[in-house]
Amino acid sequence: MPFYHKLGKIPPKRHTVFRKPNGELYSEQLFGTIGFDGMSTNSYHVHRPTMVKEIKGQYSVKPEIALENHIKSYRFKGFQVKPKADYLESRTVVLTNSDVNIILAAPQESMTDYFYKNSDADELIFIHKGSGTLRTHLGNIDFKYGDYLLIPRGIIYQLRFEDKDNRLFITESRRPIYTPKRYRNWFGQLLEHSPYCERDIRRPDSLETHDELGDFLMKIKKQDEIFDMVYASHPFDVVGYDGYNFPYALSIHDFEPITGRIHQPPPVHQTFETDAFVVCSFVPRLYDYHPDSIPAPYNHSNIDSDEVLYYVDGDFMSRNDVDAGHISLHPAGIPHGPHPGAAERSIGKTKTEELAVMVDTFKPLKVTKAALEIADEDYHKSWLDSNH
Repeated sequence: MPFYHKLGKIPPKRHTVFRKPNGELYSEQLFGTIGFDGMSTNSYHVHRPTMVKEIKGQYSVKPEIALENHIKSYRFKGFQVKPKADYLESRTVVLTNSDVNIILAAPQESMTDYFYKNSDADELIFIHKGSGTLRTHLGNIDFKYGDYLLIPRGIIYQLRFEDKDNRLFITESRRPIYTPKRYRNWFGQLLEHSPYCERDIRRPDSLETHDELGDFLMKIKKQDEIFDMVYASHPFDVVGYDGYNFPYALSIHDFEPITGRIHQPPPVHQTFETDAFVVCSFVPRLYDYHPDSIPAPYNHSNIDSDEVLYYVDGDFMSRNDVDAGHISLHPAGIPHGPHPGAAERSIGKTKTEELAVMVDTFKPLKVTKAALEIADEDYHKSWLDSNH
């Protein structure tokens, strides 16, 4: 996210003496990505952030692939993924390729026994059900239904939930996730035609600073393995930081839809981008206002990308028989469009109350074994007329 944020206490100049009240030095850490070329943050720690006491072991979280190469449209019933107490254990990869994992999670308990760091990927967590606090070493953000939480790779975090009924749709990206460049000027500021602006983005607003030594379990994801490491100091011991690399939240309810006289193409719904996929938000909006407009989307061919739609709420007018938590997969290579009757039904309608998140990937997605357990195997036939 190309804008500056500062929280807590920092010295007036980088890489200079900054002392604790007892005269000892704070430990400075440059926290950045893409070598020294990407966005970075300078943070100041009570203790050295490098003190590892033990590496206890590792285990694989690599998804099991059921379909490596396919051309079949699928519907997955996401709420059939069973809740689990632990956050990491609840994360279920349903679709994957070398750039991205698309994950469903239904954790019941807050993270209290360990801290988590994904060293491979940025994480975009969409809150479908639940509320609570994202706790990170760079500060805390409260979250609720409809929030996107963007957690850059390397951020140490915990999720604290207010109750047990939580549903998350997670896009785990091995490519950095940014705001779309067409929404920004060459200085990085979001432009007037952007469907959201900086004031819609919620940055960390409170900083926890724990001056504690002991045994602190950190679970670190690297190359589809989780490593259990014991650190000698509390990971949340930052007294201050400044820079451009930090977590933030954006509510889907603050996304302002772009509409027109005739049906607008999916890029008007774009919310985030990488060089490997885009994320779009479909929100309540007025329909097209040309007197002969057909609000339902036209048939179009997925030649260059796989399209994934996660249905959040409301009546998705181009589809028949979809419910909250369903995921549709329309793979590259074949056309797709509105279900039978949807185009005719849409004529004359003035608005929609639909809410959905779309992920379009530029490489084909593999279907996991976990996904097939919640799959509608006949979804690809749902475009046939009843007499077929």
